[in-house]
Amino acid sequence: MDSGTLSGIITVAFIVVFIGIVWWAFSARNKQRFEEDARLPFEDDDDLPAKQGDKQ
Repeated sequence: MDSGTLSGIITVAFIVVFIGIVWWAFSARNKQRFEEDARLPFEDDDDLPAKQGDKQ
């Protein structure tokens, strides 16, 4: 196996991983979670649950 073959295999593996990540990010079952996460910066801090160990 020469370096060209190894390079080709690695390239194909990265393309498959990239397509998998894109498919996961745009899947319908994650839409609600991502929409909620997108609104986090705009929520008031008083509405968020306190983390354990945080002193108020």
